[in-house]
Amino acid sequence: MNISTGKIGSVVTGIAVLAFAISMILSAGVFISCLLSIFIAIGFIPFMCAIFAVNRKSDNKAVGYTGVAFAAVYAVIIFLVYYAECTTVRLNTSLSEEALSIISFGYTGSLFFNYDLLGYAFMSLTTFIMSFLVEPLHKTDKVFQWLLRIHGIFFLSCFFIPMFPLFTEGKSDMIGTIVLEIWCVYFLPVCVLGYQYFKRKQDHNSTGGTNEKQWRKP
Repeated sequence: MNISTGKIGSVVTGIAVLAFAISMILSAGVFISCLLSIFIAIGFIPFMCAIFAVNRKSDNKAVGYTGVAFAAVYAVIIFLVYYAECTTVRLNTSLSEEALSIISFGYTGSLFFNYDLLGYAFMSLTTFIMSFLVEPLHKTDKVFQWLLRIHGIFFLSCFFIPMFPLFTEGKSDMIGTIVLEIWCVYFLPVCVLGYQYFKRKQDHNSTGGTNEKQWRKP
């Protein structure tokens, strides 16, 4: 069940990331982008929890619990930001520009924009931590592990940049879209390799560890 949960989580996350990238290319609007981002978070939680659950080392529990806790923080922040955008911000047409500049994710440097970056900072921290729980059974699993680990670098930029006057109030521009597209291109392989990792774990369990022994032979 743990492996199935991981496979489902990686698929949901991957489909949501791909759909999110397409929605930005097609300029589908903030509502669609935010809705898809919610599903990224919905898939991300079981994806990360499964990495912890299939790890066989009992002394990794503290690392796993820490990663799961940070993943939950990410999800809560993302749900609050994007659900508010899909409901209150979108449906309340009486909101003034001043109010929108504070609570609308669509305004660069707004409160919710900064909350969004904080959420992705915790997402990055989660992948960095969870990378230490990956047990490679194949060379591609090592790639998966390092993609998770390198993704943790985004924690620094997402956490600290909003503290400095680098963002000015106003609508998000093309640069932001390009950055998000680059992130999608990076994270989609994480989901694909994650699915393959769980599939390989499943095969490994069914063969009693034969695959792992073969890969570890010199």
